[in-house]
Amino acid sequence: MEDGKIIDLYWQRSQSAIEETDNKYGRQLRGISFNILSDSGDAEECLYDTYMALWNSLPPNRPRRLRAYAAAIVRNLSLKRVRDRCSKKRCGGELELALDELDGCLGSSYSVEREYEFRELAEEISKFLYTLSADDRRIFMCRYWAFAPVAEIAKKLGFPQSKVKSSLYRTRGKLQKYLTKEGLI
Repeated sequence: MEDGKIIDLYWQRSQSAIEETDNKYGRQLRGISFNILSDSGDAEECLYDTYMALWNSLPPNRPRRLRAYAAAIVRNLSLKRVRDRCSKKRCGGELELALDELDGCLGSSYSVEREYEFRELAEEISKFLYTLSADDRRIFMCRYWAFAPVAEIAKKLGFPQSKVKSSLYRTRGKLQKYLTKEGLI
């Protein structure tokens, strides 16, 4: 079913909206959440919370791309759960590894967990991403937006793991140079 029709179901307050969303995007949303949380039970809870958030925000919102809208919600809910978990000293998983990789690029005055507060940094990273090749951009986004493991990225994109690792390494170096040039680190 097309996104517009699914969104119409939310606006009509039809219970089938959630079912259609799950049928079309559930696997991807679970994957994003699991990559962040490394716990299938927590990921499933975040997925249900995402459907509740969609139900509560549609209407009044009418996103152009339901997938991106739902992915942002599940990602934010999953990151919030990680912050809550880390405040209780139970951190770990793919998220921590990905954040450690990026830490060197962003400098000691920035915390990746607070990145959303720095709108200028986010805008510059977005501009930077458009300087990359399509493959390097997809690899970077899979790793640092969806927190996918290297092996999963390689399989999904049909690349050897060594290519994914080297792309990530080179891209982090380019990002660090770019942000230094822009005076952000």
